[in-house]
Amino acid sequence: MPVQDEYRRKLMSAADAAASVPSGVQVLVAMGLGAPPAVLAALADRVRADDLLDLDLYYGMGGDAIGDTILQPGVIEKLRAHTFFVAGRDHHIIADPARADRETLDFIPVNFSNLPRVIREHLDVDTFLVQVSPMDASGHFSFGVVNDYASVAARACRRLIVEVNPNMPRVFGDSLLHIDEVDAIVEHASPLPEVAEAAPTDADLGIAAHVAAHIPDGATLQIGAGRVPAAVAAALGDHRDLGIHSALFSSAFVPLIESGVITGQRKTLHPRRHVWTSAVGDAHTYAFMNDNPSMVSFPADYVNDPQVISRNDAMISVNAAIQVDLYGQVNAEMIAGVQYSGSGGQFDFVTGAAKSRGGKSFVVLPATAKGGAISTIVPRVDIVTDERMDVEHVVTEHGMVNLRGLSTQERALALISLADDAHKDALVEAARAQRLIA
Repeated sequence: MPVQDEYRRKLMSAADAAASVPSGVQVLVAMGLGAPPAVLAALADRVRADDLLDLDLYYGMGGDAIGDTILQPGVIEKLRAHTFFVAGRDHHIIADPARADRETLDFIPVNFSNLPRVIREHLDVDTFLVQVSPMDASGHFSFGVVNDYASVAARACRRLIVEVNPNMPRVFGDSLLHIDEVDAIVEHASPLPEVAEAAPTDADLGIAAHVAAHIPDGATLQIGAGRVPAAVAAALGDHRDLGIHSALFSSAFVPLIESGVITGQRKTLHPRRHVWTSAVGDAHTYAFMNDNPSMVSFPADYVNDPQVISRNDAMISVNAAIQVDLYGQVNAEMIAGVQYSGSGGQFDFVTGAAKSRGGKSFVVLPATAKGGAISTIVPRVDIVTDERMDVEHVVTEHGMVNLRGLSTQERALALISLADDAHKDALVEAARAQRLIA
């Protein structure tokens, strides 16, 4: 059948596509900007009307499309929601013990590199919902700004519903989906949400300067989400021939590519290609990505595989943290005992960069939080995201230390040196109580 005829045969309304989902199954929604708003709204209507029962719904990093539909009162209480990464509206649900819907939202801890395997081997996904770019003449859609687990889930589910959005960029790599693989098509035009980091503080700029000075020309970059990593990217304007192999492609990379700072010419893996698995940014970022053959996305079990990461010489990993303790353990996902985010790909890149020839990993954080009232260098972290055996450089505005090869005593003293002066005495006392120093 010609692809255009097959397209018309599978084209339907969002309500009709949602009507094909049976009760009592697992439904997986694409991560972040890949979540399809029209289909999700129709699915939420069915749940609200008690027309769709006993549903297990899974998603990663839910944005407005999830928050405006599935997480709304009258819907979330009627299903079981599971997230792989706490973000956005999830915070208000998880942090408030008085909310009844708190009990219906579960967090699934998993490193990003293992998430496709969890979907493939440990879930039983009946329906996968994803937003895609328009079909080309050969019958191929593109997953656009999301690949992460989308390209895996599309082949692991029993029912694939795609929402075609003309604003979704068409990208290359392992991002193509043929119409033969699709069960239902919904057309819905909606602007992709624009995501921008807040303006950096003086502390952020100080941290960025420390890190940028230790990134060599020709290095391959992974830069995580957050204000401080974005400030690091902005500090690289005088570098040359940098490359990208990153879980996240953000708007911070675009001016560096356009100015010739990032070329990928010296990459040892996928030279001259910008490799990533998920992207966020502004309208200019999405336009830059569209039909750009240098932009290649792959699933997270490839991009985030530490063995793959390590094949990039001079691999540089920059990730934000919430706390670092006196042992060198990193917490990047919990605040005051409450889940705030997830491990994401941080651990994958910390370990991968450590295995790279000439590689370095940087964990970055301001020395204090809440206006200086709380130290981010702490005696013990709330939960361990990055293990102390793998953590290398830790950076605050007060300096940088490399923990590799240091004893427990040397680590404690080095990390205390990164703390704010107002908290150093308490940390010294804690180190003594924990028998880390005499």
